[in-house]
Amino acid sequence: MRTHPAAAPTQRRNDAPRTDDRERRGTLKKRYPYYLANRPVEGKTELDVLDKYTGKRATRVGFANGAAVRKAIVAAHQARDAMATFPPDKRRDVLEHCVKRFTERSEELAKALCIEAGKPIRDARGEVTRLIDTFRIAAGEATRIGGEVLELGISERTRGYRGMTKRVPIGVCSFITPFNFPLNLVAHKVAPAIAAGCPFILKPAANTPVGALIIAEVLAETDLPKGAFSVLPCSNDDAAALVEDERIALLSFTGGLVGWDLKARAGKKKVTLELGGNAACIVDADPGAALDHVVQRLAFGAYYQSGQSCISVQRIYAHVDVYDALRRKLKAAVRKLAMGDPRKEDTFVGPVIDEKAATRIEDWIAEARKGGAKRLAGGDREGNMVPATLLEQVPRDCELYRKEVFGPVAFISPFDDFEAALDAVNDSDFGLQAGIFTGRLDHALRAWDRLDVGGVVVGDVPSFRVDNMPYGGVKDSGLGREGIRYAIEDMTEPRLLVIRG
Repeated sequence: MRTHPAAAPTQRRNDAPRTDDRERRGTLKKRYPYYLANRPVEGKTELDVLDKYTGKRATRVGFANGAAVRKAIVAAHQARDAMATFPPDKRRDVLEHCVKRFTERSEELAKALCIEAGKPIRDARGEVTRLIDTFRIAAGEATRIGGEVLELGISERTRGYRGMTKRVPIGVCSFITPFNFPLNLVAHKVAPAIAAGCPFILKPAANTPVGALIIAEVLAETDLPKGAFSVLPCSNDDAAALVEDERIALLSFTGGLVGWDLKARAGKKKVTLELGGNAACIVDADPGAALDHVVQRLAFGAYYQSGQSCISVQRIYAHVDVYDALRRKLKAAVRKLAMGDPRKEDTFVGPVIDEKAATRIEDWIAEARKGGAKRLAGGDREGNMVPATLLEQVPRDCELYRKEVFGPVAFISPFDDFEAALDAVNDSDFGLQAGIFTGRLDHALRAWDRLDVGGVVVGDVPSFRVDNMPYGGVKDSGLGREGIRYAIEDMTEPRLLVIRG
């Protein structure tokens, strides 16, 4: 996943359509304020948000400065006790209110996502569904944050003592999110923070801030304590305080490998990182499913939302017994994927986030082909539109093999030994998720044992994710886990009580 620096801010404007009309039509306002300590703030400057397909300005958002960031930290720090004592049932009610309002505003959210991220409208609606699911899961967890009773009577010395633990909020959390899932990746930080009772400050990606600001709009309708949340589009320089300020107890960052630098600057605070991957999928000699189904899932996993997912299928290892047939079928399937305007219902591949990203992807494809790779499907880039591309014979030393392409590109490679295929998957600096199609239980379990990744998906692509499962990686893919219950564990600490009877 990638984050990008903010564009130069411009002068603010104050006109905006009526909220009820906008929700009904599913259109964007002309501008969105940022949120500081639960309240909308117009600010003195603003940031243009571009329609990623047309390149034209779609809306403007309030652009916070360093002073606003510092005020948000102070407000959140002062809100710690109020949030910690905000009852679990009221936290649940806040989250359930969000579920209701997101459902009512689902088409508005989907169209905002389609415009600001260039995400095909079907994928955008799917992400809105996941946003709602994530808040619904968090609502359920808000009243289930418990502890345990400890048996302390382990010897004569400790007879008569009883122990128990409860989990208490860690304090202020800072969140930095990327452009590619501007609703659901925000939800995976915000929803568990509310459930856990932690005030937070969120910096959304400058390319895609609108979804986060609509979420803030809905949160502002609730009775969360003053200072419980701030949502601040701002420059990376001004966001430095979210990394370095000692009043912040936890930093959760989703983005590129710069996350390791942020961790080094974070001081004593807890840090969780999700930094992407170059996900691999194995297709065994017996895939355990019809080859046409495998092809359909691979095409989806590699090219949905233009490959801009940290668990997008990038490397495909197919057994020699099925390689030729899989290659032929996958080549045909990729060539049929519709590319174009993300607003159209039949579009599968839309634009990548900007032309800079598209040029890099194009360069990586060219480097691989220069090194001997053969292009089976694809074509020439036009602006920030990159055709779905399938390669084979990709050399192991090129960028496309070693790094995260974060675009609509995948390659296929044969293997004749299952252990060698596992070695190939592990031959990566990343380790987020891996997929395996196999009809052999021993191979599935062997993959689970041997693959150095955060999750192994059997019978599907590594792009599969359910919002209540633990999600995160190893090696350069990061540390810690998301998934509501697992995020809540990071946002709380166990507190022990010992009673002598």
